[in-house]
Amino acid sequence: PDMYPGNCWAFKGSQGYLVVRLSMKIYPTAFTVEHIPKTLSPTGNIASAPRNFSVYGLDNEYQEEGKLLGKYVYDQEGEPLQMFPVTEKNEDTFQIVELRIFSNWGHAEYTCLYRFRVHGKPA
Repeated sequence: PDMYPGNCWAFKGSQGYLVVRLSMKIYPTAFTVEHIPKTLSPTGNIASAPRNFSVYGLDNEYQEEGKLLGKYVYDQEGEPLQMFPVTEKNEDTFQIVELRIFSNWGHAEYTCLYRFRVHGKPA
């Protein structure tokens, strides 16, 4: 709900995934990932921020391998809020989206996700 240090969804290690059900089916156009800026971090770094990640569209929550919508890198030196356009050709609609995080910026114990948004056009 807010962007205070530590108010994140943290998971153990550097790999994890999140599945989100949207309020309606959409044609996805972009995604945003938000993390606190280094200036707000008590340690002065954001090593727990996601680094390499992909986003998939799913037909249902039980589907193991969705349709790849893009592979991305969150830039720890960039703005706290970063937008990533859909890069894979797609004409399908989705109500379920999976964010799959493959690495963070070096934190050995956990990864923090503050905010993930899905943008698109209603189906």
